[in-house]
Amino acid sequence: MRPNGLAGQLLRAWRENYLYQTLMSAAASFGCTALFALYNGYLGLCHGSVRHGSIGIFYLLLMAIRGMVLFTEHRNRLRDEAEQNRCRRRTFLVSSFLLLALDLALILPIAMMVVLDKPVSMGLIPAIAMATYTTWKITMASIHIRRQRHRSGGNMLIAELRTVNFIDALVAILTLQNTLIMVKRSETGENHMLPVSAASSAVIYVVIVVITIGMLRRGLQSK
Repeated sequence: MRPNGLAGQLLRAWRENYLYQTLMSAAASFGCTALFALYNGYLGLCHGSVRHGSIGIFYLLLMAIRGMVLFTEHRNRLRDEAEQNRCRRRTFLVSSFLLLALDLALILPIAMMVVLDKPVSMGLIPAIAMATYTTWKITMASIHIRRQRHRSGGNMLIAELRTVNFIDALVAILTLQNTLIMVKRSETGENHMLPVSAASSAVIYVVIVVITIGMLRRGLQSK
């Protein structure tokens, strides 16, 4: 039996409309990103933590990119197709430069995570929960990136949102890695994982930068 009413309409739109799926997911991610930005900014200000402050800046930039895309698509409902495409190209270009700034903001927290500058006390259960969440996040981001590649001539901002989600998932992997190493360090009191942490962090960061440069090139070519 098919669901009726407003809930049923929203559910059908979610299932049948890829654009609607992406924008609704982006709106939910926007809210979560805002909370992460505020939380890390609060810790950075109250405890003088450079690491949390820099992570807060990362989430602020992430929030700005998602917000720009959502605002553009909201305004595009009242524009003709030519104006929609022009606004999308402009937003894509500006947000690509913001992604470059986001990459620069990641350098400091990644460096501090690699050397475990601020170890924290965390049990195994929270670490397992974080691992489960990160696995789900990277799996969904990878699936949607693959689906987006098979859509020729699609909305460039939708492709950008999926790419931003993938970058967000890669950063979650870095955070998870740091958490698991800190759990191990709290058990043994030693840190033998510095070379592995540095190598894996460098690889993930290079992937993020390559993705960003690719998007920036697309933005410049779309002018």
